Amino acid sequence: MHTKDFEIPQISLAMRELEEHLIESVKSDDPFLTEISTHLIGAGGKRLRPTLALASSLAIASEISDRSYQGAVAVELVHLASLHHDDVMDEASSRRNVESVNSRWGNLLAVVTGDFLLARAAGIAARLGSEVAELLADTLADMCAGQVLEVKSGFDITRNEKDYLEAISGKTASLYATSCKIGATVVSASEREKSLLNSLGHSFGMIFQIRDDILDLVADRTTLGKTPGQDLIEGVYTLPVIYGLSDEGSRDTLAKHLSTAQIDIDSVNKVLYEHGAFLRSVEKLDHYLQQCKEAANDLNSAPIWDVVEVAGSLVDSVTQILEDLPEKL
Repeated sequence: MHTKDFEIPQISLAMRELEEHLIESVKSDDPFLTEISTHLIGAGGKRLRPTLALASSLAIASEISDRSYQGAVAVELVHLASLHHDDVMDEASSRRNVESVNSRWGNLLAVVTGDFLLARAAGIAARLGSEVAELLADTLADMCAGQVLEVKSGFDITRNEKDYLEAISGKTASLYATSCKIGATVVSASEREKSLLNSLGHSFGMIFQIRDDILDLVADRTTLGKTPGQDLIEGVYTLPVIYGLSDEGSRDTLAKHLSTAQIDIDSVNKVLYEHGAFLRSVEKLDHYLQQCKEAANDLNSAPIWDVVEVAGSLVDSVTQILEDLPEKL
């Protein structure tokens, strides 16, 4: 899917203006720091988190205010900071089809610049009020806790679905939920509206991460923007693999493949496909898509139904890749 596939018509102009706000938010007196801080911003991206924030604002208010833009910038800065840190942990050489920050400037500057982005996000949140600041701080804690859970389960073939869902809820879905809730909070939404949008954002985030984990197994480098199969190499066993390991018919064969020094990803995918692990993963995606629809139905707002449509497109895109998978195995 291309970035344009994630656009919501009612906020397309606002998203272009958001780019200016993003660049402005990380400018520093030090040109070198500004260069590093804007590197991944300039590389583009789907901007899903600020999209959800702005759509949530528009669902409640009649227009997108400066507070809405600032809330959207804050959540995207948190996401960008996490990319800086993730690439250091993963020793990644590229991100969004450009050289990663750690590859170009080294791990130290990648980490420090990530911290700088978090500091700028925190400053914006503080100016938006104590509720937003507390929400963002809690989300950062959830993201860290989720990442720790994932690291703890490295190379663990007994990792189960519950542990996996708890980890991705923290490391990924929490920021999507917060994006929606901040978008609503800055335009004085009711507690009910904030709760519904928070729920929708969380379900959207679960869809995004499960889809991303499936793609890491079955997509090519061009689609991913990074080397496929990294999760397996790093011992991060995601939902399809967990389902495969929980199936008596595929457990032993799959465990044998995972224990080899050089994992053959095609062989792994063949086992997962033949034993229904990918199908079960898509069923989980459909479960969260239904939750998105239920929240949207209660909100009954055009921008939010557009968000649900994007969520559906995420599910459809990975379903199409899986339908074509047998021809590649």
